[in-house]
Amino acid sequence: MKKVYISIIAALALIASSCGQMLGTTGSTSGGGLGDVIGNVLGSLGSATTGNSLLNMVIGYIKIDQSELIGTWNYTAPGCAFTSEKLLAKAGGAVAAGQVQEKLQPVYNSIGIKSSNTYFTFTQDNKFQAKVNGIPFSGTYTYDKESASLKMNTVLLSLTGYLTRTTNGMALTFESKKLLTVLQTVSALSGNSTIQTVGDLSKQFDGVRVGFELAK
Repeated sequence: MKKVYISIIAALALIASSCGQMLGTTGSTSGGGLGDVIGNVLGSLGSATTGNSLLNMVIGYIKIDQSELIGTWNYTAPGCAFTSEKLLAKAGGAVAAGQVQEKLQPVYNSIGIKSSNTYFTFTQDNKFQAKVNGIPFSGTYTYDKESASLKMNTVLLSLTGYLTRTTNGMALTFESKKLLTVLQTVSALSGNSTIQTVGDLSKQFDGVRVGFELAK
């Protein structure tokens, strides 16, 4: 049954894509548009596992306590999240998420990001340490449960991320331009060329946040 739900959503998303209904288009989706149809399909899933797992990708849908954040989280895969249920439905959910991850994976690979050199550690006293491709940074953080926003402050920068729950842990995602700044810095320190793919995602997928899937 779960496969049936995923197939329905994927088929609707592909149809929407061919008609210019993917994220980033300017056409109206009112009046029973395909975005509404996909939204109805998501809504009809109710308590089904598939529906819930897709809605978990909406920032703020699941409230994560700060106590759950404490500990060390290692990178497992590129991550993405949606800013609203409407945008999740309009994109086709799993299809759009898959496209984002497919675009991010080769970028992360080219920089050298992997589980052994990329992690985030959060403590109870609102301090954090992290490495991205082995490049360390640390500072303090504040977390707002209602908005699922995680603000990390270092000596050099202030960065706001968003937490969503995943099957194996959580995703820490950012506005694509913010993540691009971080990855460009890491890329430069690592001797790699400047990357643009992450920034381009903001043009292709409006309302999507990108970053890292993490697990303890």
